[in-house]
Amino acid sequence: MDEGTVRTLTPHVIGVLVRRGADFATAEDAVQDALVEAVRTWPADPPRDPKAWLITVAWRKFLDATRSDVARRRREEVIDAEPPPGPASERDDTLWLYFLCAHPSLTPASAVALTLRAVGGLTTRQIAQAYLVPEATMAQRISRAKRTVSGVRLDRPGDVGTVLRVLYLIFNEGYSGDVDLAAEAIRLTRQLAAVVDHPEVSGLLALMLLHHARRAARTDADGRLVPLTEQDRGAWDTGLIAEGVRILQAALARDRLGEYQAQAAVAALHADARTAAETDWHQIVEWYDELVRLTDSPIARLNRAVALGEADGAPAGLAALAELDPSLPRHTAVAAYLHERTGDLDRAARLYAEAALRAPNLPEREHLLRQAARLNARSGR
Repeated sequence: MDEGTVRTLTPHVIGVLVRRGADFATAEDAVQDALVEAVRTWPADPPRDPKAWLITVAWRKFLDATRSDVARRRREEVIDAEPPPGPASERDDTLWLYFLCAHPSLTPASAVALTLRAVGGLTTRQIAQAYLVPEATMAQRISRAKRTVSGVRLDRPGDVGTVLRVLYLIFNEGYSGDVDLAAEAIRLTRQLAAVVDHPEVSGLLALMLLHHARRAARTDADGRLVPLTEQDRGAWDTGLIAEGVRILQAALARDRLGEYQAQAAVAALHADARTAAETDWHQIVEWYDELVRLTDSPIARLNRAVALGEADGAPAGLAALAELDPSLPRHTAVAAYLHERTGDLDRAARLYAEAALRAPNLPEREHLLRQAARLNARSGR
């Protein structure tokens, strides 16, 4: 059984069951039961129409579950006749499921888990392994999310921005366990782009592709972080870069700029530079100006301070940094970098060590400690 095909079909089958009257939670459970049946029977007897087979079996599983539940007998009018087998409907419910799984009533963590389960077709175990939590914990999270959205009816268009934020959260988790969440986020965003015509969907897809293109160069052979300026650009995936730039250009041509397009434009400028020294930092500052205008994000302002330090000199970057809240994530690391650029190595070393204590993960912490040790060695300490 081809796992990719099954994961692609999962949201379609859930959508069909919901349109026939199943509540979301029961429909999702029925589809998972059908997938278990598929794993058992397809290798010896593969169906001619996998989607139709999954719909038929999932619907029967739903009927069995509903008929055995006395409390749900009020729904007899929904289940009094099983639709006859035949070719599956071509209606695509994927977009509806994206909106449902990213419903504002869900926490970001729950929305991510439900999206990976219902739209991505991942198992609870795979999602738990990817997020490094016990399977029972993830099962509870998914169950609560399903109960929350079971009574939701999307009788008006959902919020594309909310869906994009959920997908971006998935992408930023990167890789852990046997599921590559960055690749999964790209797959889901491609799927979303196929069913909704929105420049920000294209912007997010371009951003993901451009970042993913640098993945092989982000760590060395020992697994240590490699800063962008020191990465082997020959290891970047030029195919993904070309695709990301093409998608971004088409989105920008529609003249409906959004935050993901602006971020993708910054990533494209980094990808376009043959060496770190050739990076067009002045244009990057201009794109960060656009991003700040669109979002007023403190993180965008922090990144702008770095870019300004490269474009106009470290003092200019430090002046911009002084206007920001020092408690911002990575604020101290940026201050360390800019002070190093001014030649104040002692202060930079202290700030790198301080930033290491606040690092969000072990690889970043070790990188910052190495930076502090490097400067201390240069100062003879």
